[in-house]
Amino acid sequence: MNTDAAPALARARSGGAVPMAELHCHIEGAARPALVLELAERHGIDLGGIVRDGAYVWHDFTSFLAAYDRASLVFRDAADYCRLAEDHLTGLARAGAVYAEFFMSPDHAASAGVPGEAYLAGLAEGIRRAKTATGIEARMIAIGVRHLGADRVEAAARFAATHAVREPLLTGFGLAGDERIGTPRDFARAFDIARDAGLGLTAHAGEFDGAENVRETVEILRTSRIGHGVRAVEAPDVVRMLADKGIALEICPHSNLALGVCPDAASHPLRPLVEAGCRVTLNSDDPPFFATDLAAEYAFAASAGFGPGDRLGFTRNAIEAAFVDEATRQRLLQQLVVSAIALGAPSSSG
Repeated sequence: MNTDAAPALARARSGGAVPMAELHCHIEGAARPALVLELAERHGIDLGGIVRDGAYVWHDFTSFLAAYDRASLVFRDAADYCRLAEDHLTGLARAGAVYAEFFMSPDHAASAGVPGEAYLAGLAEGIRRAKTATGIEARMIAIGVRHLGADRVEAAARFAATHAVREPLLTGFGLAGDERIGTPRDFARAFDIARDAGLGLTAHAGEFDGAENVRETVEILRTSRIGHGVRAVEAPDVVRMLADKGIALEICPHSNLALGVCPDAASHPLRPLVEAGCRVTLNSDDPPFFATDLAAEYAFAASAGFGPGDRLGFTRNAIEAAFVDEATRQRLLQQLVVSAIALGAPSSSG
C-alpha cells in the first residue's frame, strides 16, 4: 500500500468545518477492520490474513480486489448489513456530512449467501436508523461488477430496476470492478434496463483505463456521472466534453494515491479538472482500505489550495448531481446556503 495515501486523520481533518456530501463509496469497502474481524469470528470465517494490526493488507489493485471480496463475506444476514450501513452513515454524519450515497453489490451479497432482498432490506434499515439518529440523508446505487461479465451486470440492472419500485432509497445503477475488463458497449443493455426504470446512472471509468474509456462510457452508456475519471486529463478534448456536458466526476484522491493511479499528491489532477470547468465531487471510495475518510478527502482539497467556498462548492456539486428526489435536493441545497453565510464564503466552487 502506498504510504502517501495514509495521512494521519488528525492532520487530515484540518480541512475545516465545511458540510460534506459523498457520491462514491462502496458499502462493503466502508467496513471497519474491527467490524470485519468481529463478524468473521461470530460466523466462523477465515479471513486469510487480510487484516493485520487493525488494517487491511494488500499490495496492488488485484490484491485489493481480493481482500475486498474476502472481507465482504463476513456479512451473512440483513442484520449484519443494517449494522454496516448504520455504522458507516453515522460516522459520516458525525464528521459533518449531510448527504451520502453508497454502492451496493448484489453479486457480493450472493457470494456471502445472502439473498438480494435481504441485502437490500438490511441496508435500507441501516439508512433509516442513521437518519433517525443523526439526520443524514442517504441513498443506494446498485452496481454490476464488470469483471464478472456482461450477463451478471445485466442481472444486477434487472435487480435494481425491479426493487427500486418498492424501495425508494434505491435510486441509481452503476458499473464497478476492474475497468480493464470489457468495453462500455458490452454493458449497454444493462444501462438501457436501468435507464428505462428511471434510475440515475454512473460508471467507473478513467481510473485504470485511459481517457478514451471515459469518452466511450459517456457516449455509449449515457451516464450523468463518472466514477473517478481522473485520467481524462490525458486528453484535453475529453476534459472539454465532460465540462460541456456537465458530467459530474466522483473523484477519490486518496484512493488514486493508494492504488498508484497518481504517483503523488502534487500530480493529482483535481485542480486541473476544476480549472477546466469540470463538475467535481470529493469521495472516499473504500475508506478503511485506503486509510482515509470523507473529511480527509476534503482536507486533501484544502491542502491543494481550495478554500472553504471552493470546498462548499464540491458539496454543492455532489448534491446537484445526486440521485435523489428534487424536494430533498432543494432542502439540502438550502442548508448549504445557510452554511455559506456562516462561513462567510461563496457557495460555489467555480
